[in-house]
Amino acid sequence: MERIAIFPGSFDPFTIGHESIVRRAIPLFDQIIIMIGYNSNKKPFYPLTKRKEWIKKVFENEPKVSVGKFEGLTVDYCRKVHAQYILRGLRTAADFEYERAIAQVNKKMHPEIETVFLLTTPEHTPITSTIVRDILRHGGDASMFLPKQLDIQEFYTEQEES
Repeated sequence: MERIAIFPGSFDPFTIGHESIVRRAIPLFDQIIIMIGYNSNKKPFYPLTKRKEWIKKVFENEPKVSVGKFEGLTVDYCRKVHAQYILRGLRTAADFEYERAIAQVNKKMHPEIETVFLLTTPEHTPITSTIVRDILRHGGDASMFLPKQLDIQEFYTEQEES
């Protein structure tokens, strides 16, 4: 059976921390679907179509990685695409407590789906989409926090058009 993992998030924007988690997970799975979800608690900063385009560009040479979008429960999407795993990155103890609770509820709802946690590398621990978005919003240079395959100027253009 093919090992399929879902890496869910809003990815607004997709950072080098996200990229690192996916790249480190590639040897563990046959397929990783980066799922851009709609979070009702967040107003998107960048359009979903642009976030999807950027992520596809980062992994354009990696056949095991694809990008999708979803609304609703992650476990329902897992069942739809026959994914057995949910991939999550952990930066801090607070992330762990939050993610553990979600993983336990998901496990109760769909026992066949496992959540796999990868710790961020130390240099990526402080990087969050929220912080990167704030740097971009105020015209700062966030290039060191974004995947190198992406043109930083697009982030300022898209921001102005959003």
